Amino acid sequence: MKKLMFMVCAVLMLVATPSAKAQWVVTDPTNLAQSIVNSAQEIVQTSSTVTNVIKNFKEVEKVYNQGKQYYDALKAVNNLVKDARKVQQTVLMVGDISEIYVTNFGKMMNDPNFAPQELAAIANGYSQLLNESTELLKELKQIINASSLSLNDKERMDIIDRVYKEVKDYHNLVRYYTNKNISISFLRAKKQNDSQRVLQLYGTANQKYW
Repeated sequence: MKKLMFMVCAVLMLVATPSAKAQWVVTDPTNLAQSIVNSAQEIVQTSSTVTNVIKNFKEVEKVYNQGKQYYDALKAVNNLVKDARKVQQTVLMVGDISEIYVTNFGKMMNDPNFAPQELAAIANGYSQLLNESTELLKELKQIINASSLSLNDKERMDIIDRVYKEVKDYHNLVRYYTNKNISISFLRAKKQNDSQRVLQLYGTANQKYW
């Protein structure tokens, strides 16, 4: 069991080698996720103008792109035991939530079917979903810490299972939230006989969910 917990901790504390383009090393995925949340919340708090929304979203993109090497390195980790792999997948789902947000909200800002006030509301929704998944990641880190002596092995594994399932629910919810917002744009574009532009902007992969 000690070996298992060491492997789980190693997953959470994986260090990605910095690239030549971004000399920035991620040593803790909770810090990365929290930085993205903080930048996302800045959009909500200072979204009085489109200029502010764009400016603050660029910070979100910057934080995510700097940390993307961490997620890419984590994806390459293989041959993990079952529970360590659940930790890995949980961290990667939080990263994917960030990617869904960064990719799609960036497109929404270039979508004339959304008013500035609507973009602020959408950003607020993403911020809350990001925050909830990040808090779960923090909980995961806390319970696998070797100093958490009050928990036995079964209790630790039960919490890992619960956090994994809850993060998976948030991951699905973020996808649903994204698709529903895109569907609003698609319906507005359809009324204006401009559906093709929306399809080109967001792609057709998830069109069946609109």
